[in-house]
Amino acid sequence: MSDQSSFVAPGRSVGLADVFRRRYLLSLIVRKEIGIRYRGSVLGWMWSYVKPLVQFVVFYLAIGVFLGMNGRVEYFPLYLLAGITVVTFFSEAFTNGTRSLVDNAALIKKIYLPREMFPVASVLVAAVNILPQIVVVTVIAVFFGWAPSALHIAALLLGLIIVAMLATGLGLLFGAVNVTFRDAQSFVEIITMCAVWASPVMYQWEMVQEKVPDWLFVLYRMNPITAAVELFHFGIWFPLGPVNGQLIPDMWLFAGIGAVLSLALLVIGQLVFRRLEGRFAQDL
Repeated sequence: MSDQSSFVAPGRSVGLADVFRRRYLLSLIVRKEIGIRYRGSVLGWMWSYVKPLVQFVVFYLAIGVFLGMNGRVEYFPLYLLAGITVVTFFSEAFTNGTRSLVDNAALIKKIYLPREMFPVASVLVAAVNILPQIVVVTVIAVFFGWAPSALHIAALLLGLIIVAMLATGLGLLFGAVNVTFRDAQSFVEIITMCAVWASPVMYQWEMVQEKVPDWLFVLYRMNPITAAVELFHFGIWFPLGPVNGQLIPDMWLFAGIGAVLSLALLVIGQLVFRRLEGRFAQDL
C-alpha cells in the first residue's frame, strides 16, 4: 500500500504561511490590482506623484497658512506630509483589504486558493502605491537639508512594518465579517476617517497632553498609528532640528507597544478569518 501521509486534503490552508508559499500567485494578484488602478489613464504612475503634491499644497495652505500652523511648528509642511503618508498607507490598505474578498467573489467561488491572499495583496498594493509619496516626502526633506542617520531610516521602516501588520490584521478581521455583514465597510470608513485625527498628523501631541487626563494620554500613545506617525516624524522631520519641536514622550517604548498590539491584532484577525472562511463561498 502506498504511503499517503504526505497528501493534504483539498482546500486545507495553513493561513498566512500558505500565502507566502504561493508567492508567484500573490505577485500576479498584486500586478492585476495595480494594473486595474491605472488602466485607461494617460498619466498612469504620474498620478501617484501628483496626488501627494496636491494634497500637500492644500493642507499647507488650509492648515499651515490659514490656521497658522506654519508659525507654530518649524518645517510644518514636512511634519504634515510625514504623518499623512502613514495615515494614507493605513487607510488604503485597511479599506481595500476589507473589500477584497467581496471584490474577488467570482474567483473565490470557482477555485481554491488561500483566501488570506486577497487582504495581504491589498496591503502590498497599498505599499507600492505609497512609495511615490515617500519619494516626494524625502525629496522635499533633502531640499530642507535632511541628513538622516541609520537610526532615522530604521524608524521609518519600523513605522511601515507597524502599519502593515495593523492593516493586515484589521483587513483579515473586517474582510471576513464583511462577507456576511456588509455593514463592516461603513465601520471601516468611520475608523479611517478618525485615524487622521486620532494621531498627531495635523497638530502636535502637546495639544492632546494639555487637554486630557494622564491615563487617556497613555492610551493615545498606545495607538499603533500614533506610534507609526511619530516614528515618521523622527525619521523625516526631527533630523532637521526644529527648535520648538519635540517627539512624543517615551516614543520608542510606545513604538514597541504599538508593534506588539499590531502583531496581536494580526493574530486575532487570522483566527477570526479561519473561523469564518468556511462560509465565504456560500455567503458570497
